[in-house]
Amino acid sequence: MKKLLKILLYLVGAILLLIIGFASFVHFRGIPTYEAATIDKKVEITPERIEKGRKIAAMQCVMCHRDPTTKKLTGRLLQDAPEEFGEIWSANITQHKTAGIGNWTDGELIYLLRTGLKPDGTYLPPWMPKFVHMSDEDMESIIAFLRSDNFIVQPSSAKPPATKPSFLSKFLCVVAFKPFEYPKEPIIAPDSANTIEYGKYLVNGQLECYGCHSADFKTNNILEPELSVDYMAGGNPMLNMEREVVPTANITMDKETGIGNWTREEFVKAVKTGTRPNGEPMRYPMVPYVQLEEWEIEAIYAYIQTIPPVKKKIASN
Repeated sequence: MKKLLKILLYLVGAILLLIIGFASFVHFRGIPTYEAATIDKKVEITPERIEKGRKIAAMQCVMCHRDPTTKKLTGRLLQDAPEEFGEIWSANITQHKTAGIGNWTDGELIYLLRTGLKPDGTYLPPWMPKFVHMSDEDMESIIAFLRSDNFIVQPSSAKPPATKPSFLSKFLCVVAFKPFEYPKEPIIAPDSANTIEYGKYLVNGQLECYGCHSADFKTNNILEPELSVDYMAGGNPMLNMEREVVPTANITMDKETGIGNWTREEFVKAVKTGTRPNGEPMRYPMVPYVQLEEWEIEAIYAYIQTIPPVKKKIASN
């Protein structure tokens, strides 16, 4: 009996040593790096692309990267990022050659936005979106905007503090979150005349509405968005600027817990102005998408109507 107990103690001790060793490895190694890679790509800059890129950037980049002090995309503290990820600072993405992305090639920028890998092989963790379904044209439009003479991307030497990822962030990047493979084929957006398919593209590809309006970032399926847990049924525990938990809304067509009783016009108004049909304002982090055209919001509404309704009551919805 004593011998058996001794063996068990040795086993427990060995397991504890392995756990401590792995935890130490994760902590001191930090976010993994990978072999540097890029693509050979030069974006043709046109006024049309700059304008489209400005519109997309206003909905995807500005909220995280615009510093209220510099008024430019010089990065800021992401106060509404989940605290378990650590202290997260977004990067300076102005045209400054050292503090920003002025020396990056178009191919390096596109590769980063698709895969999550910087030119030196550094991996950007989950708080930085990876646009694996965005069309090539929309992606190149973003690059064109970043190269434009718009004030918010003009060079600034402002340098935000380094992000301090938590142990959880480091652990997840070791065991779960990895860079995405660069697409092998061109990605083309559906014809906007195909209302439902174009709405699906906006939800899953360009705007990634599903990312917030599903159960949790940790259970989202980025490669196959519709397989995300509670796809478009909300509940994702996001934070407002006061760091209060604000679960995202159920925007499936369930009549009791979703938006099944909203008319198309009410949905358009809610997305465009941030005002619910009952007159109440939307809660941050949901903001008005003033950049969207009415027909684009109608396309999103048409697509949502095709999604199976999910009965899921969201607190304080």
